[in-house]
Formats: sequence, C-alpha cells, structure tokens
Amino acid sequence: MPRVRIDRDRCKGCGLCVNNCPQSVLEMSKEINAKGYFYSSPVRQHHCIGCRICAIVCPDVAIEVAVNGIQYHYFAY
Repeated sequence: MPRVRIDRDRCKGCGLCVNNCPQSVLEMSKEINAKGYFYSSPVRQHHCIGCRICAIVCPDVAIEVAVNGIQYHYFAY
C-alpha cells in the first residue's frame, strides 16, 4: 500500500498537491506549521494509488511517497 508523508514544516500551503491528486488523498490542514502556513495533510491514505503526482508538483519538495517499501525521491536537494 502506498504511503504519503509530508514534511509539514517545509510545506508552504500552496495547495498544488491537493488540487492535483486524482484520488483526493490530501487536504489542507486546519493547523499552522512553524512558518505560519496551513500545510497539506494525507487524510485518506487508503485511497492512494502511488501515482506520485503530489510529489512531482510540490515546489518545496515536502512530499515523499513510499510504494511497497521503496522510497521515491525526484530531486536531490
């Protein structure tokens, strides 16, 4: 089962991941992170299909997706 992990302190709350998720796995949190932004949060993990679109569109590289125990990183920074 794919797992989405979001580094909430890196997230600036742009909402790109929420808008682009085909399964509506992510939503904006009602809490504020250390930078003062509402961050995205995985609320329906069981709907995740592991497409990794959320990680690809994230400009802050705040999202990691693990599929069957394999961690995918798209950028080295």
